[in-house]
Parts: sequence; C-alpha cells; structure tokens
Amino acid sequence: MKIAFATQDKESVNAHFGWAKHILVYEMSPEGYAFVQSFDFGDKLQEDGDEDKLAPKLDAIHDCAILYVAAIGGSGAARVVASKIHPIKVPQPKPIAEILEKLQVVLQGTPPPWLRKALQRDAAPSFDFEDDEVTHG
Repeated sequence: MKIAFATQDKESVNAHFGWAKHILVYEMSPEGYAFVQSFDFGDKLQEDGDEDKLAPKLDAIHDCAILYVAAIGGSGAARVVASKIHPIKVPQPKPIAEILEKLQVVLQGTPPPWLRKALQRDAAPSFDFEDDEVTHG
C-alpha cells in the first residue's frame, strides 16, 4: 500500500495539504517500506481559495491509501476521502521516518479496521476458477 506525506522540507509532516511544497510517497508493507517518489509543487502556494491547486496533488496521491498532513481544508479533505484515501492529521511536526516505523509495527500486529480495509484495497484480487465451468458450443 502507498502512503503519502505533505511536507515543506521532505523530512517531516509539517504542511497543509493545499500549501505543501512536496508530497512524498512511500510503499509500505508489514515487512518494510521504501521511498517511491517525490512530487514537488513550487513555492507560490498560499491560502487563496484556488481549488484548482489541489488537482495536481490529488493526481499525485491517487493510488495512495493514507495521506498524512499537518492540516487540510474541508473541501480538500472531502476530495481526498472521495478518492478513497484516508487523511490523517498530525498535530505537531513529526519525522516521516518515525511515522513509517510506527505504522510498520501496527501492520505487523492487529491493524485497526480502516487500515485493514486499506490493505485489502491494495491486495491483488484472487480468483478461484475451480468452480467455473466453461463450455464451448
């Protein structure tokens, strides 16, 4: 499953989703995590009510299960949730590595229901063809 982090410095979760200079994406499993990609959005991001600035960020996280942010506006949160991504607000800046390590421990144990659902969403669908009968006419 992929996890996204809104950040200004590529080290900590310390950015509002709409104003984040960067979004880092990691691949996460109970066995570990790996950096996937950094999306960079420049410096001209201020509170301006411009909803279009969210589109490139939503595109960047489209295949993520979780988004960590310092803050997120109501319409941004609604659009993230509508994309089936679980936003998590981090009240104080926190190192991304620390979040990843704690999340890995949770995945190795008994994850909460919302996290199990996110894991299942990314699991490859399994097909059982044994009961299917194929006839050719």
